[in-house]
Amino acid sequence: MNAAIRWSTVLALSLTAWGAPPLEELKSEALAMIDQRRVFTQRMVDSIYSFSELGFQEFETAAYVTALLEKEGFQVTRGVADMPTAFVATWGSGKPVIGFMADIDGLPETSQKPGVAYHAPLIENGPGHGEGHNAGQAVNVTAAIVVKQLLEKYKLPGTVRVYPGVAEELLASRTYMINAGLLKDVDAMLSAHISSEFNTSWGDRGSGLVSTQYTFHGQSAHGAGSPWMGRSALDAVELMNVGWNFRREHLRPEHRSHYVIVHGGDQPNVVPPVATVWYFFREWEYERIRDLHAIGTRIAEAAAQMTDTKMTQRVLGAAWPGHYNRPMAEAMHANIRRVGLPQWSEADETLARAVQREMKGAEGGLSKEIRDVHASPGMTGGAGSDDIAEVAWNMPTIVLNYPGNIPGTIGHHWSSGIAMATPIAHKGATAGAKAQALTALDLLARPDLMQQARAYFAEQTKDRKWQSLIPVETKAPIELNRERMERVKGQLQKLRYDPERYATYLDQLGIQYPTVR
Repeated sequence: MNAAIRWSTVLALSLTAWGAPPLEELKSEALAMIDQRRVFTQRMVDSIYSFSELGFQEFETAAYVTALLEKEGFQVTRGVADMPTAFVATWGSGKPVIGFMADIDGLPETSQKPGVAYHAPLIENGPGHGEGHNAGQAVNVTAAIVVKQLLEKYKLPGTVRVYPGVAEELLASRTYMINAGLLKDVDAMLSAHISSEFNTSWGDRGSGLVSTQYTFHGQSAHGAGSPWMGRSALDAVELMNVGWNFRREHLRPEHRSHYVIVHGGDQPNVVPPVATVWYFFREWEYERIRDLHAIGTRIAEAAAQMTDTKMTQRVLGAAWPGHYNRPMAEAMHANIRRVGLPQWSEADETLARAVQREMKGAEGGLSKEIRDVHASPGMTGGAGSDDIAEVAWNMPTIVLNYPGNIPGTIGHHWSSGIAMATPIAHKGATAGAKAQALTALDLLARPDLMQQARAYFAEQTKDRKWQSLIPVETKAPIELNRERMERVKGQLQKLRYDPERYATYLDQLGIQYPTVR
């Protein structure tokens, strides 16, 4: 009897022969246990919000989450894939191995007082959770602990794993984790991401990209006394950008590309000997992403030739376009329906409508209905990228969108942080934890679902095998955001949430909920 058949047989017998209640009773027990953990979940949401750490600098967040998991009996390995804030937390043994993954990083210049329906930064121009990544670990850790406790109570086989999405805003960790072999034995991955809706989907979703920095090396000289002796690296950057912008007209309209000059010199009277420009090249298929990146590199080489400078390139991150598992999505949708949307209070609705008014949008308040599960819109939908897609091309994967934010806010913006340490996020995270836990139990106790998920994944990858867009020997750019976080470290420490003294972060900050104009 092969391993897959043995595993299916064990699982099929486990709930009865192993003395466990039927699956539906297990699910009811999980729902009750998650309700009992509402305060635990709320404290995680608020604590990570108060840390406000940028990509690769999520040290307090990682230490906090791993300490909670170790206290609950998980074995934690830190600093994996040469990333100090990455970790793997494992409990259990045997098959199936169910992974939970969610992002942990914040964004620059999105600092915001929670519960205040207009721009009110905690730190002027400081970092914040302007996408809501602070709630994802609360969702997953709560779910993982409850699933672990049920497996332990009924002595059921299976392994539970928790991973962080480090530096997701930079698309710069999951490829490194896969290349390091950290997910090779995972049977299914449950990802979670903040939303104003409660849903999931399957099929194609989002663009893929390569993130790369081009650095030009020239020669300094006195800008007035002997500029002819210099070779300006900044000239090369500007020529590259001009060349790329002329080329845009002759690229597919579906592509996306953007850049920032991260270093352009030191002072005007010195010809810049070093300058760096950072590009994101986005497309919808691996081959097109690779080709777009190659075009950018040729333009960079041409700019170096025109300026008698030298060019070096560093790939920082990458992601394939996503593709998510239909059988798992349909199972999760049934669980979302079972859980239902949170009960929003009038205070929640007042905050939501005030934020929507501030954003000059429709004042419809919070989400009131759950949409049917559907195929993702592919290229007709959003063009954003997420490196959870790297995982989705290596194992059956779905993304839960849980309802913790306000419809009509702007992504990567302070408005998306307003709700993220309020009852809206607390309720949404608890609802999300329920959907994750129920779906994990389905995968653990229903061999038919796991077999369907594997069959779908096999069809998905039949003619298209994942290849890393990052050279395998490349190291993650863990120095990114270090200086930025050092500048605000003292201010952030003063704002750290203390759950032993204050029931919520709103209480600690003295914010009346909701605060509206």
